[in-house]
Amino acid sequence: MSGAGVRCVLLLVALAVAGCSSPAAEPAAPSSSSVVASLPAVPGISAEVVRLRTDEAVGGQFQLRVTNTGDGPFTVTSVALRSPGFDADPSRAVDVDIDAGRTIDLPVRYGSARCADTAGPAGAALDLRRADGSTAQVLVPLTGGTLQQVFDEECARQQLAAAVTVTLTPLTDTGDAVTGTVLLTRRAGDEPVQVTALGGSVLYHADPTGELPASLAAGRPALELPVAFTAARCDPHALADAKKPFVFPLTVVVGDRPPVAVDLPVDDAARAVLQAYDLRACAAG
Repeated sequence: MSGAGVRCVLLLVALAVAGCSSPAAEPAAPSSSSVVASLPAVPGISAEVVRLRTDEAVGGQFQLRVTNTGDGPFTVTSVALRSPGFDADPSRAVDVDIDAGRTIDLPVRYGSARCADTAGPAGAALDLRRADGSTAQVLVPLTGGTLQQVFDEECARQQLAAAVTVTLTPLTDTGDAVTGTVLLTRRAGDEPVQVTALGGSVLYHADPTGELPASLAAGRPALELPVAFTAARCDPHALADAKKPFVFPLTVVVGDRPPVAVDLPVDDAARAVLQAYDLRACAAG
């Protein structure tokens, strides 16, 4: 497909989405519907969205898994996600050879979710260089359900962020543990809010000092949830290979909406306190 062809496809997609969407004051409820339309296939190439553990650790990215289904090799020189449901990030320059029959994962960042729109139709925008030296720009339809899953998760988090702000107060090393307070501050609405779970990481337990669920009743401005962090593992393998040592998932329910899992915002100062405590606790055995 030529560069003009790609632009035409994107224009048609944008017009179709704009014609059926409407502005919203708050993030729209996440959609569980499948892709509403399909982009035309690109001969010799297929692509899907996959999310690896490393992507979850980094955040804000996934992989475009590109397969050469044709007879000859090509080189991908740039890659980007194109979806009506996400702000467009610039194409990322790459230089990846893909022989016939091979599959390569290309990491891409995705922008903020546009929750008034839909996740699809979506494509992998690729710049290609063929074996004969010719170049092409193509928009390869994306298959699989991962893009929709990411879209739904991002929109659920936007809805939660519109209702309450989640913060973690400065941490204190008490010797036996690191303590702090998870603070939920109401931003809008008057629905009841519940914290139903707080998870630890590979290296740390995260234990609320009170019982869960903890509730922010209608009419109350804030909820304080004291928490204690303690060492979970000290073996060298865990210490060396932990990809998400400071990711603590907090599950929150607003009104009668489905539960939403968000990561505690652990800043650099909090990480330093946790690391110092962990080094001392593990050294002490």
